Amino acid sequence: MLALLESFSDAWNRHDLAALMNCMHDDCVFLTAAGNEPHGTRHAGPAAVSKAFASAWETFPDARWRDARHWVSGDRGVSEWTFTGTAADGTRSESCGVDLFIFRDGKILEKNVFRKDRPRLPAR
Repeated sequence: MLALLESFSDAWNRHDLAALMNCMHDDCVFLTAAGNEPHGTRHAGPAAVSKAFASAWETFPDARWRDARHWVSGDRGVSEWTFTGTAADGTRSESCGVDLFIFRDGKILEKNVFRKDRPRLPAR
């Protein structure tokens, strides 16, 4: 599963949606860092998860998840990273975060993201 998380992380930085979705289970769920529910916003199924993943690059076209570190224990995994990206208005985002994963059948069943809530930085 460690190799799966490394491939998944690399696909995020390549902005490769097909490769990301290839890592996801058919019953996949993505829980976002923000939303109206305590768990953020829940996206279920490949179509919804794919759309939610793609929105990261729409909001931050130069999005990168840097310094990734991954751990796996049984059917659970963790990725720790620093996100950087520039929005259309030029403001920048830089924050640390983690993804908590649940695996099934050699794929990612659930991705639950937690990110530090930090105001955007001014445009350069």
